[in-house]
Amino acid sequence: MAITSPHTSGNRGHWKFRGGRGDGGGRAVTVPGPGSIVVRAFKGSVVMPTSAAEMWTVYDDMIAGEGAHAAAVFHSDSSPDTEKNMFQIIRPVVLGVAFSLALPTLSIAGAAEFSIEREDLGDIAVQIDGKLFTRYVTTDTVTNKCYFWPVIGPGGALMTRAFPMKDVAGEKQDHPHHRSVCFGLQNAGGFNTWHERLTFTRDGKVDEKKEATLGRQVHTKVVSAEASGNSATLVVMCDNVTPDGDIYMRQTRTVNFHVAENGSRVMDVEIVLSGVQDGITLVGKKDSGLSVRVAHSMCVDAKQGGRIINSNGDADGKAWGKRVPWVDFNGPVDGKTMGVAMLNHPDSFRHPTPWHVRSYGLFTANPFALKEVAGEKDNGDFELKSGRSIVLKHRLIFHEGDEQKAQIAQAWKAYSN
Repeated sequence: MAITSPHTSGNRGHWKFRGGRGDGGGRAVTVPGPGSIVVRAFKGSVVMPTSAAEMWTVYDDMIAGEGAHAAAVFHSDSSPDTEKNMFQIIRPVVLGVAFSLALPTLSIAGAAEFSIEREDLGDIAVQIDGKLFTRYVTTDTVTNKCYFWPVIGPGGALMTRAFPMKDVAGEKQDHPHHRSVCFGLQNAGGFNTWHERLTFTRDGKVDEKKEATLGRQVHTKVVSAEASGNSATLVVMCDNVTPDGDIYMRQTRTVNFHVAENGSRVMDVEIVLSGVQDGITLVGKKDSGLSVRVAHSMCVDAKQGGRIINSNGDADGKAWGKRVPWVDFNGPVDGKTMGVAMLNHPDSFRHPTPWHVRSYGLFTANPFALKEVAGEKDNGDFELKSGRSIVLKHRLIFHEGDEQKAQIAQAWKAYSN
Protein backbone atom coordinates (compact mmCIF):
# COMPACT_ATOMS: atom_id res chain seq x y z
CA MET A 1 0.00 0.00 0.00
CA ALA A 2 1.09 3.57 -0.61
CA ILE A 3 2.55 5.76 2.09
CA THR A 4 2.19 9.35 1.05
CA SER A 5 2.77 12.60 2.87
CA PRO A 6 1.98 15.76 0.92
CA HIS A 7 4.13 18.82 1.44
CA THR A 8 2.77 22.12 0.21
CA SER A 9 5.81 24.33 -0.24
CA GLY A 10 5.52 25.63 -3.81
CA ASN A 11 5.73 22.75 -6.28
CA ARG A 12 7.19 20.26 -3.82
CA GLY A 13 5.78 17.30 -2.05
CA HIS A 14 3.90 14.18 -3.16
CA TRP A 15 5.95 11.62 -1.30
CA LYS A 16 5.21 7.96 -1.75
CA PHE A 17 6.81 4.88 -0.22
CA ARG A 18 6.06 1.40 -1.51
CA GLY A 19 6.58 -2.02 -0.01
CA GLY A 20 9.63 -3.48 -1.66
CA ARG A 21 12.61 -5.78 -1.54
CA GLY A 22 16.16 -4.65 -2.12
CA ASP A 23 17.35 -1.32 -3.45
CA GLY A 24 18.01 -2.21 -7.08
CA GLY A 25 16.83 -0.35 -10.15
CA GLY A 26 16.94 3.07 -8.56
CA ARG A 27 13.58 2.33 -6.94
CA ALA A 28 14.27 1.49 -3.30
CA VAL A 29 15.02 3.13 -0.01
CA THR A 30 16.78 0.94 2.55
CA VAL A 31 16.14 1.82 6.16
CA PRO A 32 18.99 0.37 8.29
CA GLY A 33 17.43 1.73 11.45
CA PRO A 34 15.71 4.78 12.93
CA GLY A 35 17.30 8.04 11.91
CA SER A 36 19.15 6.65 8.91
CA ILE A 37 17.84 6.95 5.34
CA VAL A 38 19.63 5.98 2.14
CA VAL A 39 17.86 7.39 -0.94
CA ARG A 40 18.16 6.15 -4.51
CA ALA A 41 16.51 8.51 -6.98
CA PHE A 42 13.61 7.60 -9.26
CA LYS A 43 13.25 9.09 -12.76
CA GLY A 44 13.25 12.88 -12.71
CA SER A 45 14.89 15.26 -10.30
CA VAL A 46 14.67 14.70 -6.57
CA VAL A 47 13.09 17.64 -4.79
CA MET A 48 13.65 17.57 -1.05
CA PRO A 49 10.89 19.23 1.01
CA THR A 50 11.92 21.80 3.55
CA SER A 51 10.14 19.77 6.22
CA ALA A 52 11.97 16.54 5.41
CA ALA A 53 12.88 16.01 9.06
CA GLU A 54 9.23 15.74 10.00
CA MET A 55 8.68 13.14 7.30
CA TRP A 56 11.65 11.05 8.41
CA THR A 57 10.52 11.24 12.04
CA VAL A 58 7.07 9.89 11.22
CA TYR A 59 8.59 7.23 8.98
CA ASP A 60 11.14 6.10 11.59
CA ASP A 61 8.51 5.89 14.30
CA MET A 62 6.35 3.53 12.26
CA ILE A 63 8.95 1.21 10.72
CA ALA A 64 10.17 -1.35 13.23
CA GLY A 65 13.45 -3.23 13.16
CA GLU A 66 16.44 -3.15 10.89
CA GLY A 67 16.50 -3.93 7.21
CA ALA A 68 13.01 -2.63 6.43
CA HIS A 69 12.59 -1.82 2.77
CA ALA A 70 10.49 0.65 0.85
CA ALA A 71 10.55 2.50 -2.43
CA ALA A 72 10.35 6.26 -2.85
CA VAL A 73 8.84 8.15 -5.77
CA PHE A 74 9.70 11.83 -5.93
CA HIS A 75 7.88 14.69 -7.58
CA SER A 76 9.89 16.14 -10.48
CA ASP A 77 10.17 19.90 -10.75
CA SER A 78 7.95 20.06 -13.85
CA SER A 79 4.17 20.17 -13.97
CA PRO A 80 2.43 17.28 -12.19
CA ASP A 81 -0.21 17.30 -14.92
CA THR A 82 2.12 16.00 -17.62
CA GLU A 83 1.91 12.33 -18.52
CA LYS A 84 5.55 11.55 -17.80
CA ASN A 85 5.12 12.63 -14.19
CA MET A 86 2.23 10.26 -13.59
CA PHE A 87 4.89 7.66 -12.88
CA GLN A 88 6.24 9.84 -10.08
CA ILE A 89 3.26 11.57 -8.51
CA ILE A 90 0.73 9.67 -6.47
CA ARG A 91 -2.38 11.19 -4.92
CA PRO A 92 -2.04 11.66 -1.15
CA VAL A 93 -3.62 9.12 1.18
CA VAL A 94 -4.01 9.02 4.95
CA LEU A 95 -0.54 8.33 6.28
CA GLY A 96 -1.44 6.20 9.28
CA VAL A 97 -3.81 3.93 7.34
CA ALA A 98 -1.29 3.50 4.56
CA PHE A 99 1.43 2.46 6.94
CA SER A 100 -0.76 -0.03 8.75
CA LEU A 101 -1.56 -1.72 5.45
CA ALA A 102 1.99 -1.57 4.16
CA LEU A 103 3.61 -3.42 7.02
CA PRO A 104 2.01 -6.84 6.34
CA THR A 105 3.07 -6.53 2.71
CA LEU A 106 6.66 -6.00 3.77
CA SER A 107 6.56 -9.03 6.04
CA ILE A 108 5.41 -11.56 3.43
CA ALA A 109 8.43 -13.69 2.61
CA GLY A 110 8.84 -14.42 -1.07
CA ALA A 111 5.82 -12.36 -2.16
CA ALA A 112 5.77 -11.09 -5.73
CA GLU A 113 7.00 -7.53 -6.20
CA PHE A 114 5.47 -5.51 -9.02
CA SER A 115 6.94 -2.51 -10.75
CA ILE A 116 5.60 -0.42 -13.60
CA GLU A 117 7.45 2.01 -15.81
CA ARG A 118 7.31 3.99 -19.01
CA GLU A 119 9.77 2.69 -21.58
CA ASP A 120 11.89 4.88 -23.83
CA LEU A 121 9.58 4.44 -26.83
CA GLY A 122 6.52 5.27 -24.74
CA ASP A 123 5.00 1.85 -24.05
CA ILE A 124 4.31 0.78 -20.47
CA ALA A 125 6.03 -2.27 -18.96
CA VAL A 126 4.63 -4.19 -16.01
CA GLN A 127 7.22 -6.31 -14.24
CA ILE A 128 7.16 -8.98 -11.54
CA ASP A 129 10.34 -9.27 -9.50
CA GLY A 130 12.20 -7.24 -12.11
CA LYS A 131 11.11 -9.43 -15.05
CA LEU A 132 8.60 -8.48 -17.72
CA PHE A 133 5.05 -9.70 -17.18
CA THR A 134 3.36 -7.70 -19.91
CA ARG A 135 3.64 -4.51 -21.89
CA TYR A 136 0.85 -2.07 -22.78
CA VAL A 137 1.65 -1.08 -26.34
CA THR A 138 0.50 2.40 -27.40
CA THR A 139 3.14 3.26 -30.01
CA ASP A 140 2.54 0.63 -32.71
CA THR A 141 1.80 2.70 -35.82
CA VAL A 142 0.99 -0.36 -37.95
CA THR A 143 -2.22 -1.07 -36.07
CA ASN A 144 -5.23 1.01 -35.03
CA LYS A 145 -5.42 -0.23 -31.44
CA CYS A 146 -3.61 -0.36 -28.10
CA TYR A 147 -2.90 -3.84 -26.75
CA PHE A 148 -0.99 -5.97 -24.24
CA TRP A 149 1.90 -8.05 -25.57
CA PRO A 150 3.69 -10.16 -24.63
CA VAL A 151 1.90 -11.78 -21.73
CA ILE A 152 4.26 -14.02 -19.76
CA GLY A 153 2.66 -16.58 -17.51
CA PRO A 154 3.91 -18.68 -14.59
CA GLY A 155 7.31 -20.20 -15.24
CA GLY A 156 8.00 -17.84 -18.12
CA ALA A 157 5.44 -19.37 -20.52
CA LEU A 158 4.42 -17.14 -23.44
CA MET A 159 0.64 -17.20 -23.06
CA THR A 160 -0.48 -15.36 -26.20
CA ARG A 161 0.31 -15.56 -29.90
CA ALA A 162 3.19 -13.38 -31.13
CA PHE A 163 1.87 -12.76 -34.66
CA PRO A 164 1.71 -10.17 -36.19
CA MET A 165 4.08 -8.39 -33.78
CA LYS A 166 6.74 -11.06 -34.31
CA ASP A 167 7.24 -14.04 -36.63
CA VAL A 168 7.50 -17.26 -34.66
CA ALA A 169 8.01 -20.60 -36.38
CA GLY A 170 4.99 -22.87 -36.09
CA GLU A 171 2.44 -20.19 -35.27
CA LYS A 172 -0.70 -19.91 -37.35
CA GLN A 173 -0.59 -16.49 -39.01
CA ASP A 174 -4.24 -15.69 -39.61
CA HIS A 175 -6.35 -12.74 -38.44
CA PRO A 176 -3.56 -10.15 -37.97
CA HIS A 177 -5.95 -7.98 -35.96
CA HIS A 178 -5.94 -10.53 -33.10
CA ARG A 179 -3.19 -8.81 -31.17
CA SER A 180 -2.55 -10.82 -28.01
CA VAL A 181 -4.88 -9.11 -25.47
CA CYS A 182 -6.87 -6.30 -27.04
CA PHE A 183 -10.26 -4.65 -27.32
CA GLY A 184 -12.12 -3.58 -30.43
CA LEU A 185 -15.57 -3.00 -31.87
CA GLN A 186 -16.49 -4.01 -35.41
CA ASN A 187 -18.98 -1.16 -35.73
CA ALA A 188 -19.30 1.77 -33.34
CA GLY A 189 -20.68 4.91 -34.89
CA GLY A 190 -19.98 3.37 -38.30
CA PHE A 191 -16.26 2.81 -37.61
CA ASN A 192 -14.33 -0.39 -37.03
CA THR A 193 -11.52 -0.86 -34.50
CA TRP A 194 -11.65 -4.66 -34.50
CA HIS A 195 -10.10 -5.08 -37.92
CA GLU A 196 -7.11 -3.10 -39.17
CA ARG A 197 -5.21 -2.24 -42.32
CA LEU A 198 -3.36 -5.57 -42.36
CA THR A 199 -6.72 -7.37 -42.32
CA PHE A 200 -7.64 -5.76 -45.62
CA THR A 201 -4.26 -6.20 -47.29
CA ARG A 202 -3.78 -8.95 -49.89
CA ASP A 203 -0.54 -9.47 -51.80
CA GLY A 204 0.60 -6.03 -50.71
CA LYS A 205 -2.54 -4.25 -51.90
CA VAL A 206 -5.01 -2.61 -49.51
CA ASP A 207 -8.76 -2.66 -50.05
CA GLU A 208 -9.26 1.10 -49.78
CA LYS A 209 -13.03 0.88 -49.46
CA LYS A 210 -12.75 -1.32 -46.37
CA GLU A 211 -9.85 0.70 -45.01
CA ALA A 212 -12.06 3.81 -45.09
CA THR A 213 -14.30 2.20 -42.44
CA LEU A 214 -11.49 1.85 -39.92
CA GLY A 215 -11.48 3.87 -36.74
CA ARG A 216 -8.46 4.25 -34.48
CA GLN A 217 -7.82 4.00 -30.76
CA VAL A 218 -5.56 6.92 -29.92
CA HIS A 219 -3.81 6.74 -26.55
CA THR A 220 -4.27 10.11 -24.85
CA LYS A 221 -3.34 9.89 -21.20
CA VAL A 222 -1.87 7.85 -18.38
CA VAL A 223 -4.17 8.69 -15.50
CA SER A 224 -2.31 6.55 -13.00
CA ALA A 225 0.51 4.01 -12.93
CA GLU A 226 1.29 2.55 -9.51
CA ALA A 227 2.97 -0.55 -8.13
CA SER A 228 3.04 -1.72 -4.53
CA GLY A 229 4.11 -5.14 -3.35
CA ASN A 230 1.99 -7.82 -4.97
CA SER A 231 -0.09 -5.45 -7.06
CA ALA A 232 0.04 -2.83 -9.76
CA THR A 233 -2.58 -0.59 -11.29
CA LEU A 234 -2.60 1.08 -14.68
CA VAL A 235 -5.31 3.57 -15.65
CA VAL A 236 -5.18 4.94 -19.19
CA MET A 237 -7.46 6.79 -21.57
CA CYS A 238 -7.85 6.59 -25.31
CA ASP A 239 -10.09 8.20 -27.90
CA ASN A 240 -11.82 6.36 -30.70
CA VAL A 241 -11.38 8.60 -33.74
CA THR A 242 -12.53 8.59 -37.36
CA PRO A 243 -10.11 8.61 -40.30
CA ASP A 244 -10.51 12.42 -40.24
CA GLY A 245 -9.52 12.59 -36.58
CA ASP A 246 -12.97 13.31 -35.12
CA ILE A 247 -13.60 11.75 -31.71
CA TYR A 248 -16.69 9.55 -31.60
CA MET A 249 -16.13 7.67 -28.31
CA ARG A 250 -13.80 7.71 -25.30
CA GLN A 251 -12.42 4.81 -23.31
CA THR A 252 -11.05 4.65 -19.79
CA ARG A 253 -9.17 1.42 -19.13
CA THR A 254 -8.28 0.33 -15.62
CA VAL A 255 -6.14 -2.78 -15.21
CA ASN A 256 -5.22 -4.20 -11.81
CA PHE A 257 -2.46 -6.82 -11.70
CA HIS A 258 -1.59 -9.33 -9.00
CA VAL A 259 -0.22 -12.83 -8.47
CA ALA A 260 -2.62 -15.31 -6.86
CA GLU A 261 -1.60 -17.66 -4.05
CA ASN A 262 -1.33 -20.56 -6.52
CA GLY A 263 1.04 -18.55 -8.74
CA SER A 264 -1.50 -17.60 -11.39
CA ARG A 265 -0.99 -14.15 -12.89
CA VAL A 266 -4.10 -12.02 -12.89
CA MET A 267 -5.29 -8.98 -14.81
CA ASP A 268 -8.56 -7.33 -13.77
CA VAL A 269 -9.68 -5.31 -16.77
CA GLU A 270 -12.34 -2.61 -16.57
CA ILE A 271 -13.20 -0.69 -19.73
CA VAL A 272 -15.57 2.27 -19.58
CA LEU A 273 -17.00 3.31 -22.95
CA SER A 274 -18.27 6.91 -22.94
CA GLY A 275 -20.32 8.62 -25.61
CA VAL A 276 -19.21 12.00 -26.90
CA GLN A 277 -21.81 12.41 -29.66
CA ASP A 278 -25.54 11.84 -29.71
CA GLY A 279 -26.84 8.88 -31.63
CA ILE A 280 -23.73 6.67 -31.75
CA THR A 281 -24.75 3.04 -32.11
CA LEU A 282 -22.65 0.17 -30.85
CA VAL A 283 -23.78 -2.36 -33.42
CA GLY A 284 -24.29 -5.97 -32.35
CA LYS A 285 -21.60 -7.49 -34.56
CA LYS A 286 -19.81 -10.79 -34.02
CA ASP A 287 -16.33 -9.29 -33.97
CA SER A 288 -16.40 -7.06 -30.91
CA GLY A 289 -15.23 -7.13 -27.30
CA LEU A 290 -12.27 -7.89 -25.05
CA SER A 291 -10.16 -10.60 -26.67
CA VAL A 292 -7.29 -12.97 -26.05
CA ARG A 293 -5.50 -14.82 -28.84
CA VAL A 294 -3.86 -17.68 -26.99
CA ALA A 295 -0.52 -19.28 -27.76
CA HIS A 296 -0.93 -21.41 -30.90
CA SER A 297 0.12 -24.66 -29.22
CA MET A 298 -2.71 -24.18 -26.73
CA CYS A 299 -5.49 -23.92 -29.33
CA VAL A 300 -7.70 -26.88 -30.23
CA ASP A 301 -6.79 -26.77 -33.92
CA ALA A 302 -3.10 -27.33 -33.14
CA LYS A 303 -4.12 -30.87 -32.12
CA GLN A 304 -1.63 -30.97 -29.27
CA GLY A 305 -4.23 -31.41 -26.54
CA GLY A 306 -5.63 -27.90 -26.34
CA ARG A 307 -9.22 -27.49 -25.23
CA ILE A 308 -11.94 -24.96 -24.50
CA ILE A 309 -14.20 -25.40 -21.49
CA ASN A 310 -16.81 -23.08 -19.99
CA SER A 311 -18.54 -22.86 -16.62
CA ASN A 312 -21.41 -25.04 -17.85
CA GLY A 313 -19.06 -27.79 -19.00
CA ASP A 314 -19.50 -27.04 -22.71
CA ALA A 315 -16.29 -27.99 -24.49
CA ASP A 316 -14.53 -26.81 -27.63
CA GLY A 317 -17.00 -25.88 -30.40
CA LYS A 318 -20.00 -26.30 -28.11
CA ALA A 319 -18.75 -23.39 -25.97
CA TRP A 320 -19.28 -20.87 -28.79
CA GLY A 321 -22.10 -18.38 -28.27
CA LYS A 322 -23.04 -19.54 -24.78
CA ARG A 323 -23.86 -16.90 -22.14
CA VAL A 324 -21.90 -18.08 -19.12
CA PRO A 325 -19.77 -16.49 -16.36
CA TRP A 326 -16.40 -17.83 -17.54
CA VAL A 327 -14.45 -19.67 -20.22
CA ASP A 328 -11.04 -21.34 -19.98
CA PHE A 329 -8.61 -22.18 -22.79
CA ASN A 330 -5.91 -24.65 -21.79
CA GLY A 331 -3.26 -26.75 -23.50
CA PRO A 332 0.48 -27.25 -23.87
CA VAL A 333 3.00 -24.42 -23.95
CA ASP A 334 6.59 -25.60 -24.22
CA GLY A 335 5.54 -29.07 -23.13
CA LYS A 336 3.64 -27.98 -20.03
CA THR A 337 -0.12 -27.58 -19.63
CA MET A 338 -1.01 -23.91 -19.23
CA GLY A 339 -4.26 -22.01 -19.45
CA VAL A 340 -6.00 -18.68 -19.86
CA ALA A 341 -9.34 -18.04 -18.19
CA MET A 342 -11.59 -15.05 -18.73
CA LEU A 343 -14.23 -14.28 -16.10
CA ASN A 344 -17.17 -11.94 -16.69
CA HIS A 345 -18.07 -9.88 -13.61
CA PRO A 346 -21.75 -9.67 -12.58
CA ASP A 347 -21.56 -5.86 -12.80
CA SER A 348 -20.36 -5.99 -16.40
CA PHE A 349 -22.63 -4.80 -19.20
CA ARG A 350 -25.12 -7.55 -20.12
CA HIS A 351 -23.68 -10.20 -17.82
CA PRO A 352 -23.44 -13.08 -18.48
CA THR A 353 -21.79 -12.22 -21.76
CA PRO A 354 -22.01 -14.32 -24.93
CA TRP A 355 -18.63 -15.84 -25.81
CA HIS A 356 -17.11 -15.65 -29.28
CA VAL A 357 -14.61 -18.45 -28.68
CA ARG A 358 -12.93 -20.31 -31.53
CA SER A 359 -10.92 -23.53 -31.82
CA TYR A 360 -8.12 -21.70 -33.67
CA GLY A 361 -7.24 -19.75 -30.52
CA LEU A 362 -9.46 -16.67 -30.19
CA PHE A 363 -11.73 -16.00 -27.31
CA THR A 364 -13.75 -12.87 -26.88
CA ALA A 365 -16.29 -11.65 -24.36
CA ASN A 366 -18.88 -10.06 -26.65
CA PRO A 367 -21.95 -8.58 -24.91
CA PHE A 368 -23.00 -6.71 -28.06
CA ALA A 369 -23.77 -9.48 -30.59
CA LEU A 370 -26.84 -10.96 -28.93
CA LYS A 371 -28.12 -12.29 -32.25
CA GLU A 372 -24.94 -12.99 -34.22
CA VAL A 373 -23.18 -14.77 -31.36
CA ALA A 374 -25.80 -15.76 -28.76
CA GLY A 375 -28.52 -16.55 -31.32
CA GLU A 376 -31.13 -14.40 -29.62
CA LYS A 377 -33.88 -12.44 -31.38
CA ASP A 378 -32.57 -9.04 -30.28
CA ASN A 379 -29.62 -7.93 -32.43
CA GLY A 380 -27.98 -6.25 -29.43
CA ASP A 381 -27.52 -2.77 -30.91
CA PHE A 382 -26.98 -0.19 -28.17
CA GLU A 383 -27.29 3.59 -28.34
CA LEU A 384 -24.40 5.26 -26.53
CA LYS A 385 -25.42 8.87 -26.10
CA SER A 386 -23.25 11.80 -25.19
CA GLY A 387 -22.48 11.82 -21.47
CA ARG A 388 -23.55 8.20 -21.01
CA SER A 389 -21.28 5.22 -20.46
CA ILE A 390 -21.23 1.45 -20.11
CA VAL A 391 -18.77 -0.64 -18.10
CA LEU A 392 -17.14 -3.92 -19.15
CA LYS A 393 -15.44 -5.86 -16.34
CA HIS A 394 -13.41 -9.03 -16.73
CA ARG A 395 -10.68 -10.97 -14.97
CA LEU A 396 -7.96 -12.68 -17.00
CA ILE A 397 -6.14 -15.52 -15.24
CA PHE A 398 -2.94 -16.90 -16.74
CA HIS A 399 -2.40 -20.19 -14.99
CA GLU A 400 -0.67 -23.56 -14.84
CA GLY A 401 -2.64 -26.74 -15.52
CA ASP A 402 -6.23 -27.05 -16.65
CA GLU A 403 -9.26 -25.24 -15.26
CA GLN A 404 -9.61 -27.75 -12.41
CA LYS A 405 -6.02 -27.55 -11.22
CA ALA A 406 -6.21 -23.75 -11.44
CA GLN A 407 -9.55 -23.79 -9.55
CA ILE A 408 -11.23 -21.45 -11.99
CA ALA A 409 -14.72 -22.18 -10.65
CA GLN A 410 -13.58 -21.10 -7.16
CA ALA A 411 -11.78 -18.10 -8.64
CA TRP A 412 -15.05 -17.05 -10.27
CA LYS A 413 -16.87 -17.18 -6.93
CA ALA A 414 -14.21 -15.02 -5.31
CA TYR A 415 -14.24 -12.54 -8.19
CA SER A 416 -18.02 -12.30 -8.39
CA ASN A 417 -18.28 -11.53 -4.68
